[in-house]
Amino acid sequence: MSARIISGTEVAARIREEIKGEVERIRDAHGIVPGLVTILVGKNPASVSYVTGKQKTAKELGFHSIQDDQPEDVTEEALLALIEKYNRTPSIHGILVQLPLPKHINETKVLYAIDPGKDVDGFHPVNIGRLVIGEALFFPCTPYGIQQLLVRIGISTQGAEVVVVGRSNIVGKPIANMLLQKGDGANATVTVCHTGTRDLAFHTRRADILIVAAGRPKAITADMVKEGAVVIDVGVNRIGMTAEGKAKLAGDVDFEGVKEKASAITPVPGGVGSVTNRMLMKNALRACKLQHGLE
Repeated sequence: MSARIISGTEVAARIREEIKGEVERIRDAHGIVPGLVTILVGKNPASVSYVTGKQKTAKELGFHSIQDDQPEDVTEEALLALIEKYNRTPSIHGILVQLPLPKHINETKVLYAIDPGKDVDGFHPVNIGRLVIGEALFFPCTPYGIQQLLVRIGISTQGAEVVVVGRSNIVGKPIANMLLQKGDGANATVTVCHTGTRDLAFHTRRADILIVAAGRPKAITADMVKEGAVVIDVGVNRIGMTAEGKAKLAGDVDFEGVKEKASAITPVPGGVGSVTNRMLMKNALRACKLQHGLE
């Protein structure tokens, strides 16, 4: 029997309505509107697409939303000064700098310059540290989306064997830390695999829940998956173009093969990616509430 397809699109729609309702409640009760600024340097097509999508969602939810476009040759000093301006702007509760940045700008320095209380991407070391000790203000958006997918479709992580393939700071490390915490949607036994893992299949075949963020198309095949496992595919890889000129996308999992063995699986597209920018909005909403003493 084929796996249940986990629709990120459906979960994202439910989260969107929840956020929209809370934005309206705060606005009506307190006269406060969540404020989000996205800073884009240059005209990288993928980055433009991502930022445009985030801005569209923010506006639809009733946020005060600013897209601040900067030229490709903006200096690091000017970009840091811009971030400091938004750090001091009371109507802006969340700051997102779209990555990657041009090579002449130190990304680490830029991310560290964001006020941790406005770091709605969850990448500041203060926020990562809080996550590790179980006192997170904001979870990084993709891991947050993964956890919400599991919780909202009723997949229990309590005592589950979770294997994460990939150790990036954006996905692998934070989701591993999130799932090993005590509490709902966590309390799992977590193994992290990576390019230095000697026998990847040995580990992946043990997983009750397999989360794959390897950055390589179809890296996980059916023979590497336990019968009945839940498979979360984080990968988005361009593998060609359609006759209509649209990009063909594939995940890090061989979807067609693995769906005949797994009990549930996320598609690409329509899976984790659908939820990610909703979690950004959820973080921005929480930042607003925290800054105004509403939480």
